[in-house]
Amino acid sequence: MSEPAEPIVPTTPHPKLEELVAVLAHLRAPGGCAWDREQTHASLVQYLVEETYELVDAIEAGDDRELVEELGDVLYQVIFHSDIAEEQGRFTLEDVAAHMTAKMVGRHPHVFGDAVADTPDQVMANWDRLKAVEKPGRESVLDGIPQAMPALALAAKLVGRAEKVGLEPNRAAAVPATEAELGDRLLETVVAARAEGLDAERALRDALRRLQGEIRDAESGRPAPSDGSDRPDQSSARAR
Repeated sequence: MSEPAEPIVPTTPHPKLEELVAVLAHLRAPGGCAWDREQTHASLVQYLVEETYELVDAIEAGDDRELVEELGDVLYQVIFHSDIAEEQGRFTLEDVAAHMTAKMVGRHPHVFGDAVADTPDQVMANWDRLKAVEKPGRESVLDGIPQAMPALALAAKLVGRAEKVGLEPNRAAAVPATEAELGDRLLETVVAARAEGLDAERALRDALRRLQGEIRDAESGRPAPSDGSDRPDQSSARAR
């Protein structure tokens, strides 16, 4: 077994981070910015979503200048939410950081403890096991998956969860060899669907709801429907 790692002791100050926290606190303090003062967790959701997508764009563009800006925007959202909560006496930014530190240390016993995980698969197996212990209230592999995820991202997540319960979702006969070919195939599907008056996003979400039903059936030991009787009338999915 490996020897437990020494505890991490922060030694480098982050004056610019502390300055950002102070700027936000000043904006939301009495006499600061009226707009910042009236924001709530709920009112900020739209900005968090938008900033996150802009960060994805910056990552895909590979522009460090944009990446710094968009990471800062997302970081600012974390600080903003924490400041709102602190004002209400609920929790602080320090609580958020402390919780995340404890979570990461606890989820990496092969680094901070004496567990062994020499491959990415072993790391993920440990992660899933520890997560199940930390969240005993979750009874299904579907618990905790945000349904508002983009349909394709949700599909990838659900296919992985289906595999965990022994399900193998239908697979295309010909699998594209590259992501470029896959992108073309997906685009062709959307174009064809649009030509027929079908909503590709809604169709995929309908299919994912059926898949989630099959996953829950597999978890409970019930046989999954095989005659398609649970499927909605496809004509109703046409754009109106």
